[in-house]
Amino acid sequence: MKIKNVIELFSLLPENERIIVDVLRQIIAETLPAYCREKISYNVPFFYGHKGICIVWPATIPKGGIKEGVLLGFWHGNKLKDAGNYLAHGTNKKVFYKIFLIPEEIDEQLIKKLLLEAIQLDQSFSK
Repeated sequence: MKIKNVIELFSLLPENERIIVDVLRQIIAETLPAYCREKISYNVPFFYGHKGICIVWPATIPKGGIKEGVLLGFWHGNKLKDAGNYLAHGTNKKVFYKIFLIPEEIDEQLIKKLLLEAIQLDQSFSK
């Protein structure tokens, strides 16, 4: 399976995952600066600037490592402060993440705070 765009992705997702993915993508799009881009990579929305920033991986799409919900992963999560330990560390040493089972679990302000920190980190990669 090769998903080419978000419309194709949404057509495959159950409603709950589609809503969570849509809300997360909106938060990310509102927060990331103009130099950052979204592309479909690994069949899911992938956001990058100078390097990878974050990824939104619904459980319906294989190889995400989750059985339900939608994963919001930060590529360099191991370098984020994440003072409240909002992100799970899992087995990957770099990618830290949060899994959302329902849209109401999404804490927009906290996600924006983590995104802003990830953006600062991404900008340091260009130096």
